[in-house]
Amino acid sequence: MKTDLHSHSDFSPDGTEPLSAMVKRAEALRLSYYGISEHFDYDYVADGIPFENGEPPRLTDAETYFKTARALQKSAKMRFLVGGEFGFTQNPKATEPYLRLIETYRPDFVINSVHTQGTFDYYDREAHASVPKHALYEEYLRLVLLSLNAPYPYDIVGHLGYCTRYVSYADPALRYADFREILDRIFDEIVARDKILEVNTSSPSFLPGRELLETYFRRGGRKISFASDAHASARIAHGWEEVVPILREIGFQGVTVPDRGEHVFLPFDE
Repeated sequence: MKTDLHSHSDFSPDGTEPLSAMVKRAEALRLSYYGISEHFDYDYVADGIPFENGEPPRLTDAETYFKTARALQKSAKMRFLVGGEFGFTQNPKATEPYLRLIETYRPDFVINSVHTQGTFDYYDREAHASVPKHALYEEYLRLVLLSLNAPYPYDIVGHLGYCTRYVSYADPALRYADFREILDRIFDEIVARDKILEVNTSSPSFLPGRELLETYFRRGGRKISFASDAHASARIAHGWEEVVPILREIGFQGVTVPDRGEHVFLPFDE
């Protein structure tokens, strides 16, 4: 029952291949569920954050994307879900565009992700190169906690630990002991709100790391989704074989897929 619910085609500014190629690859891998989650970066627009090289952000063309994806959905040889990844910001200017997109296009699922902190994306290594590790990680985690109360509906909490991908600290690990209180609050909120925690394999290992996944499980978290965060077809489902045995050891029995408001549990053993 292999799944992958986080990937990007060239509809997203950082995707590299047509959506049709991504779907074809997912079919070839015999995925039971495949989800495309193009970027909707209204956080960039609301906060005036430039994209690469100082250029204005290139936004996903929602109308063309959903029209194209819905057409592919009808002929797909698997359950193909058409979703979106929303970049969270505290700025209320982003709320209306996100709500309008949901009302207009009815995505099958939404990933809620923290990429930015009001002035830069954590992807921008130079922007935070001089910030001490504890200060950077605490700022990021506080934004994740705020994002759980986002004023739009969402299903999945995306790539917890995103900021750790782009740092140059000697020890980049996000450790539970260093942020025990806020991580407990994050995990408790995910459980209380019946959201799904994403396990994202686009980093050298996976996010969140084993220690944090064990903490989530210990605090009652059972709903996880698998995410390659693929930006090219060759990486779809990347890391599934490596991460599933670890998830089993922790105690997880399968993944949860949000499908148009319904949470579908898929056990690893089937």
